[in-house]
Amino acid sequence: MKKINKIIIRFKINLVLIVLLFSLSYYLYYISLEKCFSGIDVCSVQVYWIYKKIAQLSISCIISSILFLLIISKIISKLHIFHFCVFFIFFYKISHGNSFEDHGAFNLIAFFLVFFLIIINGLIIKAFFSLFIIVKRKHKIKKFSILTILILFYSNLFNPMECSDWGKGLNNTFIENDIKKYKCNIIFPKRCPYHIFKYFLDFTKLSSLDCSKSKIDNKKLILRKSKSKYINKNTKKFGFPLTNKDLIGRLDGKDDHLLKSFVLNNLFDIDIQKRRKNKTELILDFSKRTLGKYIIDVKFNKSLSKERKKLEKNVSPYSNNIMIVYIDSVSRANSIRQLKKTLNFFERFMPYKGGYNSKYPNEKYHSFQFFKYHSFKNYTAGNYPRLFYGNSKFAKNRISLSKYFKENGFVTNYNSDYCRKDNSRTGHNFTFEEVYDHQFLLCDPNVFSFNSFYKKCLYGKSNVEYVCDYAEQFWRKYEKNRKYSVIILNDGHEGTLEALKYTDEYIHNYLFSLFKDGLLKDTSVFLLSDHGVGMPFIYSLYEFYRKEIGLPMLYLLINDRRNISWNEQYFHLNENQQTFITAYDIYNTIIHLLYGNLYLNNNKSKYLDIPKSEFGRSLFTHITKIQRKSINYNQIQYILCK
Repeated sequence: MKKINKIIIRFKINLVLIVLLFSLSYYLYYISLEKCFSGIDVCSVQVYWIYKKIAQLSISCIISSILFLLIISKIISKLHIFHFCVFFIFFYKISHGNSFEDHGAFNLIAFFLVFFLIIINGLIIKAFFSLFIIVKRKHKIKKFSILTILILFYSNLFNPMECSDWGKGLNNTFIENDIKKYKCNIIFPKRCPYHIFKYFLDFTKLSSLDCSKSKIDNKKLILRKSKSKYINKNTKKFGFPLTNKDLIGRLDGKDDHLLKSFVLNNLFDIDIQKRRKNKTELILDFSKRTLGKYIIDVKFNKSLSKERKKLEKNVSPYSNNIMIVYIDSVSRANSIRQLKKTLNFFERFMPYKGGYNSKYPNEKYHSFQFFKYHSFKNYTAGNYPRLFYGNSKFAKNRISLSKYFKENGFVTNYNSDYCRKDNSRTGHNFTFEEVYDHQFLLCDPNVFSFNSFYKKCLYGKSNVEYVCDYAEQFWRKYEKNRKYSVIILNDGHEGTLEALKYTDEYIHNYLFSLFKDGLLKDTSVFLLSDHGVGMPFIYSLYEFYRKEIGLPMLYLLINDRRNISWNEQYFHLNENQQTFITAYDIYNTIIHLLYGNLYLNNNKSKYLDIPKSEFGRSLFTHITKIQRKSINYNQIQYILCK
């Protein structure tokens, strides 16, 4: 009878704990959606989505409840209560949005991961202790074993590890913390465990993933997702519609969905509709291989080229070509670790010390790195609009940089490994509809999620290879025109810090191919990100992770114009490498490159209103501490200047 009473009491206690846990889960879940409800982030609140999220949440609660019961029932160690609580709160706080791509469902995935890891870990430790049961002094051995395991485990987690190179830059340079000179002192993190964990987190290497060896039947998924009346199971060559011709105006989460639907529902059979062949730049060919093959063919628009040539007289830009390579969620420090080949390309043109680079006197290329470029938020929607629109997300009637480039004779190009016309999520704010002259978007249902820990493959190649292929074709086809080209990649958008390395070779080859053929002359190249790693994983526990969120990468390669004196501009660029800067300054720098001297003499221009950001300064100019006060520092989530 006593045993039955104990069981009943224990059952009631467990039931109360489960109810409390569910209540806490739903409360934390509500907090996690605060960004959605406040309009800060994408959040298409629809009935089907609510049902889906409640189902995910319920599963997460059940898993966490079982885990907690295992802990209090002494089936696994109570030492894991601390780990459980940390992950529980953290993942519910970070999870928001209506899909995995928009940071949703992390609670479910996290709890599955933590659930199995902790149970396995607890059972291993328990099995280890059981080996000593037959030993008379088992209690002393058990205590010694616990102490040894804890020391080994926590010494790996919290021991100061190789932070000395955290501030290292290119060409043997470091962050300079001269507070009197630069007004910005970056305090280094104390623990940098990256070098210990990196060998266990490279899932591409551990799984021996090879894009060329994929055997997935991708055709079936396309036919299942597409509602196009122009294709069927016998179609061997799929033609994709031009995305710069669609009628979709807004860029919020709902319209992203419509954009993908637009592309899939307008696929056509090349062999049947041959007249439409010349109206597509992307063909998916299944005729010779079941894996499928993308055929990219950028169409040179002769009339467009002539039309833009006539507009070139409007301004005399500092650079006739602007290239932006934007990789979401990459810190400066992680770019040094993972983009070795690409940064070696930039490094060969460093440093500038009062004159042209002596190694390449004929080409006159110079590159710069920026150590104290700060992000505003730890998510893209809080940074991207400031980079490409010169204003925050909440400003109405924003105009994209591409519009200004078109008006002044540039042919524009946008390339992305994700099905979105723009990486900015505008919600219900008004934005001038703007499309690029040539757009390449991977609106394919077989595309890996950009949160993937693995190298992203599609039809036997890396996703980034297709993006760079299209961009390079564009650059070559419009060699004689002014060009504005943007590449958007999401390979850094994951928590292991390892997937980024698999883009390195393709970005390097893209830049070097154009360089060796002389196609980067009169060009300014920006390699940048919007914020550092912002995805939850094991590094989330460390200080270096929080610092790297606020310090994204920014590199700039300039090819000099012979008819412009760059001495003063280069002096300021060199100085600003160690100066506190933000996305507003990058926006104004691009505007400065476009409008040239008119940027500095705006008041003398009677016919032109230079679209500067009131919060930014061009990196070609001297940035003073007084000017920095014009920025609303309350907007910046991580201010690392002391």
